[in-house]
Amino acid sequence: MYNHIRELREDRDLKQRQVAEYLQCSQQVYSNYELGQRDIPTDILIKLAQFYDVSVDYLLGISDHP
Repeated sequence: MYNHIRELREDRDLKQRQVAEYLQCSQQVYSNYELGQRDIPTDILIKLAQFYDVSVDYLLGISDHP
């Protein structure tokens, strides 16, 4: 799961800070999401799926199809 959110961000040439601002969290919190050091709350997963226009299943690694 954590690789997907990093890959999506990098594919769009975004900085962690930019995604963190969208999610209304600190860059450090977002970094911890990407590193798998902090569980991603459901509401944040939904926001990320909407932001990247992918399914939550893709973010969770259940599906390989965005």
